[in-house]
This record gives sequence, C-alpha cells and structure tokens, in this order.
Amino acid sequence: MVTAPIYQVKSEFFKVLGHPARIRVLEVLRDGERAVSELIPEVGIEASHLSQQLGNMRRANLIQARKEGAGVVYSVGNPVLFELLDVAKQILTSSLAETRDLLAQLEAVEVVPRPKRR
Repeated sequence: MVTAPIYQVKSEFFKVLGHPARIRVLEVLRDGERAVSELIPEVGIEASHLSQQLGNMRRANLIQARKEGAGVVYSVGNPVLFELLDVAKQILTSSLAETRDLLAQLEAVEVVPRPKRR
C-alpha cells in the first residue's frame, strides 16, 4: 500500500476547508449539531449547493451525519477543528492589526508638495 506524503494529505485537508460555505458550516456547528433545514438560512446558500458542500465535508471526515426522522443532522467529528478556526482568526487579526498600524503610520506622514519644475 502506497501512502501519500503528509504534505499532500495536509494540502487536501486545507483544500476542503478552502470554501467560505464550508467554513461557515463549521462556525454554525460550533454551537452543536444542526439539521440541514437549520443550516440553510445560517449558511446562506441554496439547499442543493449546501448539500454538495456537506457531502465534501463528510467525505473528508470533517463532519458526521445521522438520520433523524425524515431529515439529516450534522455535527463536527473532531472539535479540534474549532481550535484550528480560532488559530486562523488569531493569525488574521494579527495581520490586520499590523496593516492597520502601517496605514496609521502612512496617514501620519506629512506630504510636502514638490516645487514645480520650469
């Protein structure tokens, strides 16, 4: 049996996370399991598109599904995913804070008009 290099496995994992709807699904599921009918308005996409995204996430073992009556209920398989989302938020917050500081510095620089050339 040939296994893929770990960097390739990681890349595939991040590809699955690389869709805004999938990130939003994880954010909603942070509060607990949800039926598809509850996810549709929370995620803000059409049911068919949501179904496709949920299928991708299920195949990647990011979420779990179980039948409940006529519907399906989804939950996160591994809560460490929420830690990953939190770390991503920290990285983005730090990066945006640095950008904001740089912008403030640029705005503080006095622009002196150059004399016109003759």
